[in-house]
Amino acid sequence: MYATASDGTKLYYETAGEGGTPILFVHEFGGNYDAWEPQMSFFARRHRCITYAARGYAPSDIPDDVEKYSQAIAASDALAVLDALGIEKAHVVGLSMGGFATLHFGLRYPERALSLTVAGAGYGTERETADYFRNTSLKVAENFEKDPAGFSKIYALGASRVQFQNKDPRGWATFAERLSRHSAVGAANTMRGVQCRRPSFWDLEEELKRMSVPTLVMTGDEDDHCLQPSIYLKKMLPAAGLAILPKTGHTLNLEEPALFNALVADFIAQAEQGAWKVRDPRADPGQVMRTE
Repeated sequence: MYATASDGTKLYYETAGEGGTPILFVHEFGGNYDAWEPQMSFFARRHRCITYAARGYAPSDIPDDVEKYSQAIAASDALAVLDALGIEKAHVVGLSMGGFATLHFGLRYPERALSLTVAGAGYGTERETADYFRNTSLKVAENFEKDPAGFSKIYALGASRVQFQNKDPRGWATFAERLSRHSAVGAANTMRGVQCRRPSFWDLEEELKRMSVPTLVMTGDEDDHCLQPSIYLKKMLPAAGLAILPKTGHTLNLEEPALFNALVADFIAQAEQGAWKVRDPRADPGQVMRTE
Protein backbone atom coordinates (compact mmCIF):
# COMPACT_ATOMS: atom_id res chain seq x y z
CA MET A 1 0.00 0.00 0.00
CA TYR A 2 1.23 3.48 -0.82
CA ALA A 3 0.57 6.99 0.42
CA THR A 4 1.24 9.98 -1.81
CA ALA A 5 3.32 12.83 -0.42
CA SER A 6 2.58 16.46 -1.23
CA ASP A 7 5.12 16.42 -4.09
CA GLY A 8 3.80 13.18 -5.56
CA THR A 9 6.40 10.86 -4.01
CA LYS A 10 4.96 7.41 -3.24
CA LEU A 11 5.53 6.13 0.31
CA TYR A 12 5.15 2.42 1.01
CA TYR A 13 3.45 1.51 4.29
CA GLU A 14 2.22 -1.52 6.19
CA THR A 15 -0.34 -1.84 8.96
CA ALA A 16 -1.04 -4.30 11.77
CA GLY A 17 -3.83 -4.46 14.32
CA GLU A 18 -7.37 -3.23 13.93
CA GLY A 19 -8.48 -1.84 17.28
CA GLY A 20 -7.22 0.85 19.58
CA THR A 21 -5.58 4.18 18.92
CA PRO A 22 -3.13 4.45 16.00
CA ILE A 23 0.65 4.39 16.39
CA LEU A 24 2.87 5.58 13.53
CA PHE A 25 6.47 4.31 13.57
CA VAL A 26 9.16 6.37 11.80
CA HIS A 27 12.46 4.59 11.11
CA GLU A 28 16.09 5.66 11.41
CA PHE A 29 18.68 6.19 8.66
CA GLY A 30 20.14 2.73 9.24
CA GLY A 31 16.75 1.01 9.17
CA ASN A 32 13.61 0.77 7.08
CA TYR A 33 9.92 0.12 7.69
CA ASP A 34 10.63 -3.50 8.69
CA ALA A 35 13.05 -2.48 11.47
CA TRP A 36 9.96 -1.89 13.62
CA GLU A 37 8.84 -5.53 13.57
CA PRO A 38 9.33 -6.07 17.36
CA GLN A 39 7.08 -3.07 17.98
CA MET A 40 4.52 -3.87 15.28
CA SER A 41 4.04 -7.35 16.73
CA PHE A 42 3.80 -6.11 20.31
CA PHE A 43 1.65 -3.00 19.95
CA ALA A 44 -0.73 -4.43 17.32
CA ARG A 45 -2.38 -6.40 20.12
CA ARG A 46 -3.97 -3.20 21.41
CA HIS A 47 -3.34 -0.55 18.75
CA ARG A 48 -3.63 0.10 15.04
CA CYS A 49 0.04 0.19 14.00
CA ILE A 50 1.55 1.74 10.89
CA THR A 51 5.13 1.65 9.64
CA TYR A 52 6.40 3.12 6.39
CA ALA A 53 9.53 3.40 4.28
CA ALA A 54 10.84 6.96 4.14
CA ARG A 55 11.45 8.48 0.74
CA GLY A 56 14.77 7.17 -0.55
CA TYR A 57 14.10 3.72 0.91
CA ALA A 58 12.64 0.98 -1.28
CA PRO A 59 9.88 0.13 -1.90
CA SER A 60 9.03 3.84 -1.51
CA ASP A 61 10.07 6.16 -4.32
CA ILE A 62 13.71 7.23 -4.46
CA PRO A 63 13.86 10.77 -5.89
CA ASP A 64 17.08 11.63 -7.72
CA ASP A 65 16.94 15.30 -6.74
CA VAL A 66 18.50 16.04 -3.33
CA GLU A 67 16.11 18.99 -2.98
CA LYS A 68 13.33 16.43 -2.58
CA TYR A 69 14.83 15.54 0.82
CA SER A 70 14.70 17.76 3.92
CA GLN A 71 13.70 17.77 7.57
CA ALA A 72 10.48 19.60 6.79
CA ILE A 73 9.65 17.13 4.02
CA ALA A 74 10.30 14.21 6.39
CA ALA A 75 7.68 15.59 8.80
CA SER A 76 5.16 16.22 6.02
CA ASP A 77 5.70 12.67 4.70
CA ALA A 78 4.63 11.28 8.08
CA LEU A 79 1.50 13.39 7.83
CA ALA A 80 0.85 12.10 4.30
CA VAL A 81 0.82 8.52 5.59
CA LEU A 82 -1.75 9.38 8.26
CA ASP A 83 -3.85 11.24 5.70
CA ALA A 84 -3.78 8.27 3.32
CA LEU A 85 -5.24 6.12 6.08
CA GLY A 86 -7.79 8.69 7.15
CA ILE A 87 -6.23 8.95 10.61
CA GLU A 88 -6.91 12.26 12.35
CA LYS A 89 -4.54 11.76 15.32
CA ALA A 90 -1.86 9.22 16.21
CA HIS A 91 0.89 8.45 18.65
CA VAL A 92 4.10 9.01 16.67
CA VAL A 93 7.20 6.98 17.57
CA GLY A 94 10.52 7.70 15.87
CA LEU A 95 14.12 6.58 16.20
CA SER A 96 17.15 8.71 15.30
CA MET A 97 16.36 10.24 11.89
CA GLY A 98 12.79 9.19 12.62
CA GLY A 99 13.05 10.78 16.06
CA PHE A 100 13.92 14.10 14.43
CA ALA A 101 10.97 13.69 12.05
CA THR A 102 8.73 12.91 15.02
CA LEU A 103 9.83 16.01 16.92
CA HIS A 104 9.31 18.21 13.87
CA PHE A 105 5.92 16.58 13.30
CA GLY A 106 4.97 17.74 16.80
CA LEU A 107 6.27 21.25 16.14
CA ARG A 108 4.47 21.56 12.79
CA TYR A 109 1.32 19.51 13.32
CA PRO A 110 0.68 19.31 17.08
CA GLU A 111 -3.05 18.94 16.51
CA ARG A 112 -2.41 15.62 14.74
CA ALA A 113 -0.31 14.05 17.50
CA LEU A 114 -1.67 12.15 20.50
CA SER A 115 1.90 11.81 21.79
CA LEU A 116 5.49 11.79 20.57
CA THR A 117 8.27 9.32 21.33
CA VAL A 118 11.59 10.87 20.31
CA ALA A 119 14.25 8.15 20.62
CA GLY A 120 17.95 8.34 19.82
CA ALA A 121 17.77 11.87 18.41
CA GLY A 122 20.61 14.33 18.72
CA TYR A 123 23.32 13.76 16.13
CA GLY A 124 24.46 17.03 14.60
CA THR A 125 22.65 19.25 17.09
CA GLU A 126 25.53 19.83 19.54
CA ARG A 127 27.29 23.09 18.73
CA GLU A 128 30.79 21.77 19.34
CA THR A 129 30.43 18.80 16.99
CA ALA A 130 28.11 20.31 14.34
CA ASP A 131 30.82 20.88 11.71
CA TYR A 132 32.32 17.46 12.32
CA PHE A 133 28.89 15.85 11.95
CA ARG A 134 28.16 17.66 8.68
CA ASN A 135 31.54 16.78 7.18
CA THR A 136 31.22 13.15 8.30
CA SER A 137 27.70 12.96 6.88
CA LEU A 138 28.95 14.16 3.51
CA LYS A 139 31.66 11.50 3.57
CA VAL A 140 29.09 8.85 4.52
CA ALA A 141 26.95 10.01 1.58
CA GLU A 142 29.90 9.59 -0.77
CA ASN A 143 30.68 6.13 0.57
CA PHE A 144 27.09 4.90 0.25
CA GLU A 145 26.96 6.37 -3.25
CA LYS A 146 30.02 4.38 -4.31
CA ASP A 147 29.34 1.04 -2.62
CA PRO A 148 26.32 0.74 -0.30
CA ALA A 149 26.76 -2.98 0.34
CA GLY A 150 30.46 -2.65 1.09
CA PHE A 151 30.25 0.50 3.18
CA SER A 152 27.35 -0.87 5.22
CA LYS A 153 29.81 -3.26 6.90
CA ILE A 154 31.75 -0.25 8.20
CA TYR A 155 28.70 1.83 9.12
CA ALA A 156 27.13 -1.05 11.06
CA LEU A 157 30.14 -1.09 13.41
CA GLY A 158 29.88 2.51 14.54
CA ALA A 159 30.63 3.48 18.14
CA SER A 160 26.96 3.38 19.12
CA ARG A 161 26.15 0.17 17.18
CA VAL A 162 28.64 -2.27 18.70
CA GLN A 163 26.53 -2.50 21.87
CA PHE A 164 23.80 -4.13 19.78
CA GLN A 165 26.29 -6.55 18.23
CA ASN A 166 27.65 -7.53 21.64
CA LYS A 167 24.21 -8.18 23.14
CA ASP A 168 22.47 -9.76 20.17
CA PRO A 169 24.77 -10.86 17.31
CA ARG A 170 21.88 -12.39 15.36
CA GLY A 171 19.73 -9.29 15.65
CA TRP A 172 22.68 -7.07 14.73
CA ALA A 173 23.40 -9.25 11.68
CA THR A 174 19.83 -8.71 10.49
CA PHE A 175 20.28 -4.96 11.02
CA ALA A 176 23.55 -5.00 9.03
CA GLU A 177 22.00 -6.99 6.20
CA ARG A 178 19.09 -4.54 5.98
CA LEU A 179 21.60 -1.69 5.87
CA SER A 180 23.42 -3.35 2.96
CA ARG A 181 20.24 -3.07 0.88
CA HIS A 182 20.10 0.74 1.12
CA SER A 183 19.75 2.52 -2.19
CA ALA A 184 22.94 4.33 -3.18
CA VAL A 185 20.93 7.33 -4.38
CA GLY A 186 18.45 7.28 -1.51
CA ALA A 187 21.09 6.97 1.22
CA ALA A 188 23.30 9.68 -0.26
CA ASN A 189 20.41 12.11 -0.77
CA THR A 190 19.04 11.44 2.70
CA MET A 191 22.42 12.23 4.24
CA ARG A 192 22.88 15.39 2.19
CA GLY A 193 19.31 16.68 2.22
CA VAL A 194 18.08 15.70 5.67
CA GLN A 195 20.97 14.93 8.01
CA CYS A 196 23.33 17.72 6.90
CA ARG A 197 20.73 20.47 6.79
CA ARG A 198 18.46 19.87 9.76
CA PRO A 199 18.43 22.58 12.43
CA SER A 200 19.98 22.11 15.83
CA PHE A 201 17.65 21.64 18.79
CA TRP A 202 19.28 24.74 20.24
CA ASP A 203 18.02 26.75 17.24
CA LEU A 204 14.46 25.66 18.06
CA GLU A 205 14.36 26.71 21.71
CA GLU A 206 11.34 29.02 21.54
CA GLU A 207 9.35 26.55 19.42
CA LEU A 208 10.19 23.70 21.79
CA LYS A 209 9.04 25.69 24.81
CA ARG A 210 5.64 26.25 23.18
CA MET A 211 5.03 22.64 22.16
CA SER A 212 2.99 20.88 24.84
CA VAL A 213 2.28 17.51 23.17
CA PRO A 214 3.06 14.67 25.63
CA THR A 215 6.58 13.55 24.74
CA LEU A 216 8.83 10.69 25.80
CA VAL A 217 12.51 11.31 25.04
CA MET A 218 14.65 8.15 25.02
CA THR A 219 18.37 7.55 24.64
CA GLY A 220 21.01 4.97 25.39
CA ASP A 221 23.67 5.92 27.92
CA GLU A 222 26.43 4.88 25.48
CA ASP A 223 24.94 6.89 22.62
CA ASP A 224 27.17 9.79 23.55
CA HIS A 225 26.03 12.39 21.04
CA CYS A 226 22.38 11.92 21.96
CA LEU A 227 22.75 12.23 25.74
CA GLN A 228 23.08 16.01 26.07
CA PRO A 229 20.55 16.75 23.30
CA SER A 230 18.06 14.45 25.05
CA ILE A 231 18.58 16.26 28.35
CA TYR A 232 18.11 19.55 26.51
CA LEU A 233 14.79 18.37 25.08
CA LYS A 234 13.69 17.31 28.55
CA LYS A 235 14.43 20.80 29.84
CA MET A 236 12.78 22.66 26.96
CA LEU A 237 9.63 20.64 26.24
CA PRO A 238 6.91 21.39 28.83
CA ALA A 239 5.42 17.87 28.78
CA ALA A 240 8.54 15.75 28.28
CA GLY A 241 9.85 12.81 30.24
CA LEU A 242 13.32 11.34 29.77
CA ALA A 243 14.29 7.65 29.76
CA ILE A 244 17.97 6.69 29.62
CA LEU A 245 18.59 3.02 28.90
CA PRO A 246 21.70 1.64 30.66
CA LYS A 247 24.58 0.05 28.73
CA THR A 248 22.75 0.79 25.50
CA GLY A 249 23.72 2.33 22.17
CA HIS A 250 21.76 3.88 19.33
CA THR A 251 19.52 1.13 17.96
CA LEU A 252 17.17 1.28 20.95
CA ASN A 253 14.10 -0.52 19.61
CA LEU A 254 16.11 -3.52 18.37
CA GLU A 255 18.87 -3.60 20.98
CA GLU A 256 16.47 -3.51 23.95
CA PRO A 257 13.04 -4.33 22.46
CA ALA A 258 11.36 -5.48 25.68
CA LEU A 259 12.45 -2.41 27.66
CA PHE A 260 11.68 -0.09 24.76
CA ASN A 261 8.20 -1.54 24.35
CA ALA A 262 7.45 -1.41 28.08
CA LEU A 263 8.49 2.23 28.39
CA VAL A 264 6.56 3.32 25.31
CA ALA A 265 3.47 1.30 26.30
CA ASP A 266 3.37 2.87 29.76
CA PHE A 267 3.90 6.33 28.31
CA ILE A 268 1.11 5.92 25.75
CA ALA A 269 -1.24 4.62 28.45
CA GLN A 270 -0.54 7.68 30.60
CA ALA A 271 -0.93 10.05 27.65
CA GLU A 272 -4.29 8.52 26.74
CA GLN A 273 -5.54 8.91 30.30
CA GLY A 274 -4.45 12.53 30.49
CA ALA A 275 -1.97 11.61 33.21
CA TRP A 276 1.18 12.72 31.32
CA LYS A 277 1.00 16.41 32.08
CA VAL A 278 3.21 19.45 31.71
CA ARG A 279 5.81 19.86 34.40
CA ASP A 280 4.50 21.09 37.74
CA PRO A 281 5.65 24.73 38.06
CA ARG A 282 6.69 23.98 41.65
CA ALA A 283 9.43 21.74 40.25
CA ASP A 284 11.65 24.78 39.72
CA PRO A 285 15.04 23.70 38.29
CA GLY A 286 16.62 26.77 39.84
CA GLN A 287 15.74 25.61 43.34
CA VAL A 288 18.17 23.33 45.18
CA MET A 289 16.19 23.04 48.42
CA ARG A 290 13.17 24.88 49.71
CA THR A 291 13.93 27.22 52.59
CA GLU A 292 10.62 28.96 53.22
